[in-house]
Amino acid sequence: MSRSTARILTRSVGSIVLVLMACLVGLPFAYIIINTFKTQPEMQKNPLGLPTSWTLHNYVDVFVQSNVGQAFLNTVYVTAVSVVLMLLIGSMAAFSLVYRGGRLSTLIGGVLLAAFLVPFQSTIIPLYLLIVNVGLADNLQGLIAIYLGGSVFCYFIIVGYMRTVPREILEAARIDGAGPWRLYFSIVLPLIRPVLITVGVFQVMWVWNDYISPTIFLSSPSNNTLVLLAEQAVAQFTTNWPAFMTVTVIVLIPMLIFFIFMQKYIVDGLVSGSVKG
Repeated sequence: MSRSTARILTRSVGSIVLVLMACLVGLPFAYIIINTFKTQPEMQKNPLGLPTSWTLHNYVDVFVQSNVGQAFLNTVYVTAVSVVLMLLIGSMAAFSLVYRGGRLSTLIGGVLLAAFLVPFQSTIIPLYLLIVNVGLADNLQGLIAIYLGGSVFCYFIIVGYMRTVPREILEAARIDGAGPWRLYFSIVLPLIRPVLITVGVFQVMWVWNDYISPTIFLSSPSNNTLVLLAEQAVAQFTTNWPAFMTVTVIVLIPMLIFFIFMQKYIVDGLVSGSVKG
């Protein structure tokens, strides 16, 4: 067997394996989507087959009977504000610690590392008491404040990338009279844009899909996020599985579309940060 033939055979086998793995991963999602177009009796009779007649009745019922619109707006608001603030805080901390240097910066970096290693579950009770004492319990702003702890993760990803930014650029800007704020907003932020997008994608997916924090810190139906709505649908649609799957699809589709469009930037940000200069 020639080398070119072996290469073609290897690629073909690899492609077949990847296709089979993709089908294996996508099968549960396809199963959920297909059953959202069925009635309850039809799903019980033939859960794996295609619907005999496609219907949007489940989607109409879910939007009429549950507060999907408000939950969607709440989720978008919490996710957008939380991620923007996390990126801002994390990048500002990285900028300060990388370009100021010194023992104090090293000490602060160590404190942030220690905070990053503390499991969130061990801080739930003190965080809840703190949120109650400041009057932010059952409040979307309070939930956003909880998510700001993710700024530490942003800091650790951004700080490594920021070290690859040539100092000569900043020194030239300083000579031209640029102050710290101008350096940060006009020079550093545009240069670290790839890693900001990468970290932002990870944080968006985390906040959007988070279940623990909304469950603990929110209680009013008007403050529900989509994940809470899906959890409540288990009780609301105990015997109506097509309706429950419809709520699940509504929760998953926005993140699926978001990830498909943003995956290119994830790879670009990770690869760019691995090359010095």
